[in-house]
Amino acid sequence: MATGKRKTTRRKARSTSRGGRWLWVLLVVLLLAAVAYAFWGETLRGYGRAGTAYGARVACSCRYVEGRTLADCKKDKLAGMELVFLSDDDTEKSVTATFPLVASDTARLRDGYGCVLDPWKH
Repeated sequence: MATGKRKTTRRKARSTSRGGRWLWVLLVVLLLAAVAYAFWGETLRGYGRAGTAYGARVACSCRYVEGRTLADCKKDKLAGMELVFLSDDDTEKSVTATFPLVASDTARLRDGYGCVLDPWKH
């Protein structure tokens, strides 16, 4: 029975070192993400803002001016806009485009003007 206890102790030690290894890997990944954000964060926010503004306005026109479904309008997204997600609100006649954790814009149908973006908040 003494040998069984030794094997159990070794297994516990081995699994603890694996958990510690994953923690270090996670910390390194987070550090690299923070450094990348420091260098390219402003550019990413700019692309996100332009992508969501464009996506909201075009999808709103597709949905409420042309009368197509939002699912059909999503087919019209340009290459490179895979991270821009669209959602619509039938009561408000608006479409919101979101680039997760970066930007979000909403366009609404206005009589006589078509689809217009909501004012940006700084």
